[in-house]
Amino acid sequence: MQNAIEAVNNGGDAYILKPLKIDNLLSTIRQHLTRQYEARKYSEEKVAEFIETRAKELETVIRKKA
Repeated sequence: MQNAIEAVNNGGDAYILKPLKIDNLLSTIRQHLTRQYEARKYSEEKVAEFIETRAKELETVIRKKA
């Protein structure tokens, strides 16, 4: 149990117990891949939102100067 605590404290986000059960391993991998995909998708959406907002702000500034 101490190893699991140390792993989490050192940045680990999963700890797989021995004896290894393939179903548990695959489930953990699927969960982490899903979280990774969702985080990437969220990040891409936020970047796109920022770019769109900034482009609109710049268009407004350009129109005021014209």
